[in-house]
Amino acid sequence: MTNEANPNVALIERFYAAFARRDAPAMAACYTTDAHFSDPVFDLTGAQVGAMWAMLCERGRDLHVEWRDVRADDAAGAAHWEARYTFSATGRPVHNVIDSAFTFNAGRIVTHVDTFDLWRWSRMALGAKGALLGWTPLVRNAIRAQAKRGLDAWMDRHREAVAAQ
Repeated sequence: MTNEANPNVALIERFYAAFARRDAPAMAACYTTDAHFSDPVFDLTGAQVGAMWAMLCERGRDLHVEWRDVRADDAAGAAHWEARYTFSATGRPVHNVIDSAFTFNAGRIVTHVDTFDLWRWSRMALGAKGALLGWTPLVRNAIRAQAKRGLDAWMDRHREAVAAQ
């Protein structure tokens, strides 16, 4: 899975370059219409995937994204990336370290799985509460529920843009 000449390497590079520019429409264009995205917080399909990136780009006014170790073949790919931003709910700085795995079909991303340490993230984003309780299922489920509510509300406010994806 290391063919740098493979077009899926360029697809991943294009995706992260769009993210670094906070260009959510360009990010969404990298996915199939029935794509599936998951990470420790979200489990999304279809238009929800593009909507999540649009929401994160909109909220991440000081977002800085770096990526490396991009590799792919015709079926699958991977990358390492890091995001630095201020968590909007608390105003706390976050440096999230993420590994991504992808599958492809017809030059687009079909599945995208991001892996990161949610407890580490919660310590940065939530402070003492995250440090003390971020490892517990109760807090992890609360983070997921809050993120889902936030995405649902964002999608309700941006119905036309979501429908156009």
